[in-house]
Amino acid sequence: MSCLFCKIVSGEIPAKSVYEDADVFAFADINPQAPVHVLVIPRKHVASLAEAVDDAALLGTLMAAAGRIAAENGLAKGYRTVINTGADGGQTVEHLHVHLLGGRAMHWPPG
Repeated sequence: MSCLFCKIVSGEIPAKSVYEDADVFAFADINPQAPVHVLVIPRKHVASLAEAVDDAALLGTLMAAAGRIAAENGLAKGYRTVINTGADGGQTVEHLHVHLLGGRAMHWPPG
């Protein structure tokens, strides 16, 4: 298993867990871009959103978990969810993940 996020899910690499259930593991980003920056990932390895387009249940589970984490972190004024896909989309770890960012005003365009 060479995937960084799979190693985090298995406990081989430590991470600050924020939320977990049977399908999802969420942890604090080590390079936060906002006061709250959590990565929400599926426990099973899925390389990217492009690989998951036919798995509505998985995608719904990830987004529902992101919403729960946002509520638990008091992000009632708003938050941003981001899924980078592929090299041109800025994906640096080939394991599907949702960035949950909040705790400050977000600006557009993001960059």
